[in-house]
Amino acid sequence: MTLRNLARCLRRNRSGVAMIEFAIGAPFLLMAGLWGSEMANYALVNMRISQLAEHVADNASRVGDTSTLQNRRIYESDINEVIYGAQLQGGTGLDLYENGRVIVSSVQVSPAGNQYIHWQRCRGAKNIASDYGAEGADLGTEGIGPEGEEVLALPDDALIFVELNYTYQPLISEKFLGSLEIKAIASFMVRDDRDISEIYQRDPASPDPVQTCNQFNGRAVVGSDGSFS
Repeated sequence: MTLRNLARCLRRNRSGVAMIEFAIGAPFLLMAGLWGSEMANYALVNMRISQLAEHVADNASRVGDTSTLQNRRIYESDINEVIYGAQLQGGTGLDLYENGRVIVSSVQVSPAGNQYIHWQRCRGAKNIASDYGAEGADLGTEGIGPEGEEVLALPDDALIFVELNYTYQPLISEKFLGSLEIKAIASFMVRDDRDISEIYQRDPASPDPVQTCNQFNGRAVVGSDGSFS
């Protein structure tokens, strides 16, 4: 077959595969799939952070010594266990305390009748402070929380308020959603009759570490002897 005849046959030929169309469309299809996966992961992480905030607030409102002779006391070791529990619930995928920060506040009523933060404990490498004040902050009569959605502690009782701040870690690339900040809050009234005067040490001679809010520590570690750091 001469070159002229071959060219004529190719010009009239209508069979073949859509290789060009596929080559043009594949990158767009792939990008859409990856973007959808990133969006789905972001929604999942949002849900997990919200649930973690609720779990921390719920657990912190329940802990304490059980006694029939006195109101339930809360110890620093109890707070440490709540903090470590949140790390375990978050799992290695979130790496909660390396990429975020948990702030636990006990809101109570002062002798003057105002709401205030009686104590506050924090954990996480993220350098961020509470949106509502530090330990000892006077909250007035409005309570704590977003404007118009504040919650109040009752007299002679305490309200546990948790703030969780987290920097989203992309599943695929930051180019899809960028660096996003996730925030969640949760609150629970303290269960049972609790001694709300202070947080105690089980052994004052060998005190447990205190998760003060001027520290910015990453993931928590529990040693084989039960020590917390």
